[in-house]
Formats: sequence, structure tokens, C-alpha cells
Amino acid sequence: MNKTKDILITGFALFSMFFGAGNLILPPFLGFNAGPDWFLVTIGFVITAVAIPLFGIMAHAKLQGTMYDFGKKVSHVFSIIYCILVYAICIILPAPRTASVTHEMAIAPFFESSGLLTSSIYFILVFVFVMNRSKVLDLLGKYLTPIIIAILLAIIGIAVFMPTGSMQPSQLQMPLVDGILEGYQTFDALAAMVVGAVLIISINLNSSQSFNEKRKLIFKAGLVAGFGLFVIYTGLILIGSLHNSEFPTTVTRPELLLALGNKTLGSAGASLLSILIALACFTTAVGIITGTADYFKGLFNNSKQVYTLTAIIGSLLGIIMGQFDVGYIIDIAIPALMFIYPITIILILLNTIPEKWATSLVFRGVVITAFIFSIPDFLKILLPSENLNTVIDFIPLGQFNLGWLLPSLLVFALLNAFEHINPSNAS
Repeated sequence: MNKTKDILITGFALFSMFFGAGNLILPPFLGFNAGPDWFLVTIGFVITAVAIPLFGIMAHAKLQGTMYDFGKKVSHVFSIIYCILVYAICIILPAPRTASVTHEMAIAPFFESSGLLTSSIYFILVFVFVMNRSKVLDLLGKYLTPIIIAILLAIIGIAVFMPTGSMQPSQLQMPLVDGILEGYQTFDALAAMVVGAVLIISINLNSSQSFNEKRKLIFKAGLVAGFGLFVIYTGLILIGSLHNSEFPTTVTRPELLLALGNKTLGSAGASLLSILIALACFTTAVGIITGTADYFKGLFNNSKQVYTLTAIIGSLLGIIMGQFDVGYIIDIAIPALMFIYPITIILILLNTIPEKWATSLVFRGVVITAFIFSIPDFLKILLPSENLNTVIDFIPLGQFNLGWLLPSLLVFALLNAFEHINPSNAS
């Protein structure tokens, strides 16, 4: 019984770490645009927002180390650069997005104030909490998450059985691919790298279990967290599609979630949801900047000055970026995600499979391939050109922004075949 209790507690803690309140605005809007194609976009979204992060936790269960361990088979330098990039992306994009979500859901509906004022006050408070580590946020997280989940389940349950108008046609040309790419915007694969390491440390501090016992615990807890994410994401996509004829096509992501809350729970319920999401967003922002500051502090011999400087930079970036609309932050995140996500997915999957199929040579070859073939997707958004489109059209799945996938699988198969034919070359 104790083991079951440990699994549920750890699984719920893991779910809370993944549960970025800003992510909640993505699924309803995806369903709204998908209409009758909601099931296809759900499959795509679940692949990158649930399955890949879940594999990330499985990889952590196997490694029981830090984010650095995911890339060390490529090289020491690569792994450090990768970690720096992940943390940099986190403080430039998802952390400021929490302030933007807070403004659009909890401030703008009630007060006529600017996004800059909100982001300034928000990240000044974030900085205070980062510099004065407090268990208040941990306690808030423990109580906030269950309440938000209960409200969301109530919204989903009521919305599913409410009468609806005729569903509007899908606005998506490639529902499955759109779902996959929108799943990037949750940043959950990157979160798996970060929160998995936090989970390992927490378990090591509070448990004397063996390596294998901890692996089983993390594996089963990951399944619990993954199931929770699946239910919430799928439910939100479904109700977004069911009620897509009731809102204008110009509706924004936060407006849609608020409107669904208002429709199902009334104005009081929607207001409560917006306030709770704002608080949850705040805890997420503090966690991201604290984790980033901790990492850079560790790189520089546990320097307190580096911790403070990182916290200042992270908070200033939050003020600058957090003043913009959620939609704008989501749009500018696309190039960074097109660059970092293929590498992240490859690192997660290679660290999940048996060692004999994932030698150092395989790691290097597949990661380099994913990097090279993700460059066109990255450049297409920054520097669109006819010549680049010709290259992308030539690459299998390139037109779907997945040009890295088949070449990576091919290199994986070829390198494994080479090493099994020539065992002396295996590393």
C-alpha cells in the first residue's frame, strides 16, 4: 500500500511540475480551429505534449542524473551548450508568457492597465521570491493544482453535455501535423529535462531506495502524470471543437478559455479560474528563473553573484517580453522551438532505448543529422526564400516542418547496422 501511495504522491508532484497554467490556453484554441478534426489534432498534440515528455521522465528514471547526462554521449561541450540553450529559451519565452497570460486572463478583464505595468510588477515580485526562497510557493502549488484541475474537469464535463450549435469546418490543412507542432508550444519536452532532474534530487533526499526501486517509482509516477495531462489536454481540445461555432474567429487563446469558463461555470467561476491560473503562472515563472539561476551558479563554482545576476537578467527579460500579447510570444517562439525540439526529442528517445542501440557513435550521428535537417525549418521562418522552399520540398516530410525525422531514423538504422557488423567500432 505504501508503494502505491508513493507512486500517487510522486505522480501528482510530477504532474504539478508539468502543469504550466499557460499551457491550458493552447488545447481549447487548437480544438476551436480543428472542429470535426479534433481527434487528429489531439493525437498530434498528445505525441509532443504528453508522450515525448513521458519518455523524458522514463529516460530520467534510467539515467537518474541531470539534464547534462542526456547529451554527454555526444560530447561534454555539446551537453553544456545544450543545457545553456534550454535554460536561455525558458527564461526568454515560457517564463514571460506566464506574465502575458496573467495579464490577459486576470488583469485586462477587470482593469484598464498596460501589459508593461503588469509584467513590471509581476517580475519584480518574481525576483523577490527567487532571491528569498520560500516554501510558500511550494504550499501554493500543492493546493492550487488540485483546485484548478477540479475547475477544469467541471468545465470539461459541463461543456461536453451542454447543447451546442453546428460545428464549424476545420481551419487546419494538416490537423495531425498542426497538433504535433502546437504541442511544441507547451515546452513540455524541455520541462521533462528540467523537472525530471528536480524529481531525482527530491527522491534521493527523501528515500533510501535502490537504483532499480527508484527507477520503477519514477516510471509508474510518470504514467500517472502522463494520464493526467492526457485527460486535461484531450478534454480541453474536445470542448474547444464542440463550441467552435459560438465564438468569433478573432477570439484569442486566453479569451476562449475564459469564455468557456464563463459559459459553463458563470462569471464567478470564470473569475476564480483566471485568478488561480494567474497564481499558478507566477509559481511557474519563479520556478523557471530559480532553476536557471541555480544552473548558472553551478557552472561558476556556486557563485552567489552569478545567481543574483542570472535572476536579474531573467526578471528583466520577463518584463520586456511579458508585456506582449500571448499570441505574439507564441509566434516568435516558433523558430527557437523548430531548432531545439528535434534535438530534444532525439536525446530523449536515445536515452530511453537499450544501450546497445544507443552508443556514443549513434548519439553523435543522429543528433548531428537532426540538427542539420532542422536548419531549413528554422531558417524558413526567419529568412523565407524561394531557394529554401525548394530545399525543404526536396526533403521527405520537409513541407510539414518534420524534415529532420526520416533522415534521423535512417542514420540511426545505418549506424546500428554498421556497429553490429563491425563490433570493434562500437563505443
